[in-house]
Amino acid sequence: MAEQHTVRNKEDDLWLAFKRHGDPEAKKRLVEKHLKLIDYVVNKMAGNLPRNVSRDDLTSFGVLGLIDAIDKFDYDRGLQFETYATWRIRGAIIDGLRQNDWVPRSVREKFRKLEEAYQTLEQTHMRTVTDREVMAYMQMDEREFGQLQQDIKLAGIVSLEDPLKEDDADTRLSFLVDDKAKNPERKVHELYLQQCLAQAIERLTERERTVVTLFYYEELTLGEIAEVMSLTPSRISQLHTKAIMRLRNALAHAKDQLLQEN
Repeated sequence: MAEQHTVRNKEDDLWLAFKRHGDPEAKKRLVEKHLKLIDYVVNKMAGNLPRNVSRDDLTSFGVLGLIDAIDKFDYDRGLQFETYATWRIRGAIIDGLRQNDWVPRSVREKFRKLEEAYQTLEQTHMRTVTDREVMAYMQMDEREFGQLQQDIKLAGIVSLEDPLKEDDADTRLSFLVDDKAKNPERKVHELYLQQCLAQAIERLTERERTVVTLFYYEELTLGEIAEVMSLTPSRISQLHTKAIMRLRNALAHAKDQLLQEN
């Protein structure tokens, strides 16, 4: 415990030196100290990206995100830097991939059409729909449907700065609430969205729910999940993509209801 306290005090000294006095050496040491966050984010994202995406590129984008996080972090508020930096690193990687045209417009259009198909069918049947039903709706065979899911891997990753819907000013970042801020109405909305998300997770298929649990709660990689579930990494990736699509639709619907009530 004493050793951890000493380490924390040393980091506090670095933050003070950088934020109060603009010490470049302190900033450099903060970057070096938190490089492990980049590895963590890259490892989480790499398994869900096409194979032609270089890990070196992801790491380079992540370094920019870490530097940006250190520059913008409000140390005096006493918040957790690691959480803030992780989101910034992830956002920088996604922005870097987009700027380098990793996701063509045609792929994004495919993603929107598939997302609309799930949304339309699930609202019509009021249940989780099968792959067969989606394929029939989109007039695709199994091979075409499988290729489509491979194509949209990257398009399924969303940045916090992205709007929840097109022509919408609200972003996912706007739903991250500072626990120390006193805003009862916002807290109620947050709890409502959490409940909607929990219900949406319950409506996933058993396999999709297992993938979501292992990936986001147990923090396993897609490769590790494939071993646990005795499936191929490609199949795990497909299950993950479909699950995220369903959850996004549920949150978008919940957000629309909040707007209507207000």
